[in-house]
Amino acid sequence: MSGKEKKWSCEYCTYENYPSALKCTMCRGPRPFISEDIYSLHNNDDKTNSAAGSCDTKPNINTWQCETCTFFNHIKDQICTQCGSPFVSASNLHDYLQPLKITQHSDLAQSLSQPRNNSPPASLTNVENSKRMTLGKWTCMICTYENWPRATKCSMCGYTPQTSQRPPSSSRLISPSNQNIDVSNQEDLYRTPSNIMEENNCEAERKLRLMRRNADWNWLNACIGVIEGNPVPVEHYLSSGGDPARTLTASEVAILNRSSAFDVGHTLVHLAIRFQRDDLLAVLLTQIRGSGSGRKNVPSYIAPDIAADIRRHFAATIRHGKASFPYSFVTEFPTFALPAEVDELPGSVQEQLFEELLDKDAQAQLESEPAVINWSLELTVRLGSRLHALWNRSAGDCLLDSVMQATWGVFDRDNQLRSTLAESLDRGSDIFYPRWREYEENHASFLQYSLEEGQWEDDWQSMLQLANSPGTSLEMLHVFALAHVLRRPIIVYGVKYVKSFRGEALGYSRFEGVYLPLLCEQSFCVRTPIALGYTRGHFSALVPMEPYSRNESRLPKTNLGSDQLQSIFLPLMDRERKILPIHFLTESEMGREEAILRQWMDVCESEGGILVAQQLLHKRPLLVAQMVEEWLNHYRRLAQVTGAPFPRPIPVQDYSSDGDTDDE
Repeated sequence: MSGKEKKWSCEYCTYENYPSALKCTMCRGPRPFISEDIYSLHNNDDKTNSAAGSCDTKPNINTWQCETCTFFNHIKDQICTQCGSPFVSASNLHDYLQPLKITQHSDLAQSLSQPRNNSPPASLTNVENSKRMTLGKWTCMICTYENWPRATKCSMCGYTPQTSQRPPSSSRLISPSNQNIDVSNQEDLYRTPSNIMEENNCEAERKLRLMRRNADWNWLNACIGVIEGNPVPVEHYLSSGGDPARTLTASEVAILNRSSAFDVGHTLVHLAIRFQRDDLLAVLLTQIRGSGSGRKNVPSYIAPDIAADIRRHFAATIRHGKASFPYSFVTEFPTFALPAEVDELPGSVQEQLFEELLDKDAQAQLESEPAVINWSLELTVRLGSRLHALWNRSAGDCLLDSVMQATWGVFDRDNQLRSTLAESLDRGSDIFYPRWREYEENHASFLQYSLEEGQWEDDWQSMLQLANSPGTSLEMLHVFALAHVLRRPIIVYGVKYVKSFRGEALGYSRFEGVYLPLLCEQSFCVRTPIALGYTRGHFSALVPMEPYSRNESRLPKTNLGSDQLQSIFLPLMDRERKILPIHFLTESEMGREEAILRQWMDVCESEGGILVAQQLLHKRPLLVAQMVEEWLNHYRRLAQVTGAPFPRPIPVQDYSSDGDTDDE
């Protein structure tokens, strides 16, 4: 070392380092900054120039170049001051010569087979290495990411390709069979990457088209419907016999091509929980808990053409009131009931009929302790007034569908009843709003809170918007308005507490009670009510079974007319003998509930002291009778099959929920 070279001291450990060291050799601390003229350093001796200016590509006899980072270090440094790699000199060169022998079983050959070591052998030039590595990669058919040849699945999206979708082993750099470089096929070395990419993309696109052609799109559309909050495809999948516990496969996830939403193994329930679709989750869990096989053959599904005629006939019965009646109303008042001929079918056919017609889950909830319906043996057995919960669509139109089922036996598929309801509330706001606000203010004062005028106006506008939005759930006001549209009372038997799926009570349900057309003239309305059931955000039509056959010769000798059967008795009390609440009464009307019920309905008292309302069953309208008869013939044919000398299994027919209209 010449006298001009001056060591520098580390600020942390005071170790004196050579001028060429950029870091402390002892503690690896940084070299202190010294203001120097960088141009004067160029005239220093070769040793300082080569060490301090390590970017110079010309080596010096007093320096050695690191094989790892190519940094020029001072000859006295045993390790690289830049990366810490050891100095390999002629004295210890023999320690590194032996591992350089590349054989089939050498350590270096074994290390080349590791997945994290993708570098080519040193014998290939950089251009050859780049070409071989590009040829060896395979392109993902989902995200087009180029993966290394040894990757079993895509490193970007996780897609696992089939063996035929990956390039052949001869085009790869290292063959997994013998751990050596395969250059037997010399043509693969000169194939351009674009040709291979084009070949792989064509093959991938062909396979993807094949998967799409053979896919179950009812199932895939249901998955998309869950994440988008659209209940129509989900309902269509379930009603056509789809399994709610079905899981997504890898090919189906590839077809959907939304890795952020769909994962392999997910069910509709997983998707509903992930995207917080509570309404759809309730329907799916109900299906899984065993509400039936998923096949529903309601009368409107068996005879869809007649059902469409019934809806058109119902639309023709709607009139638009004027002056004192600014809302719309109907002019016919049918009441739907199950035909008595059901009892004439064999037991196995009856069981299938009720399985495909009723909502077993809603029936069980309404009859579970404490029971809401069918809790009196006097009414259900002696008086033949047992109520059955008809299966209903799970969309937000369930209230309107249940009202149409309880009257005409069909669904409100074309939203005719909803549009009539929205128009009635809009045109009759001057008479509906004061009574609604007074009723809600009384309830709010009972809960010790109040609202400002602007808040009441906003709530009323939201009620109008709900009525005019198909697919959205409705409130108590809409049931009250429907009683005016139908010009008849509506009795809702509902659970008192809304419970979670674990059975925990979430809140108090206010839907149960009697809804009367209080804003109409009594002489303008009929006294026969309809019955609905409410269970956890869902309405169902509650209908009885006719006590006698339609055959007039089998009718009992009573004073009833030829077009009238027998009365069905609907309880106006709960099982604790408390009168059901009458909704939307004013303060002056409260305390006279029983008298008001007798004014609007034919009320009597049973021998057991139960206050009941009479529901008179009249002769069915012609179209409804034709639809019911065609529906019965379907099960009569099944009874003939089972009653033949050589009985055959009952054929299963799936009727999807979209068979009810021409549009769906």
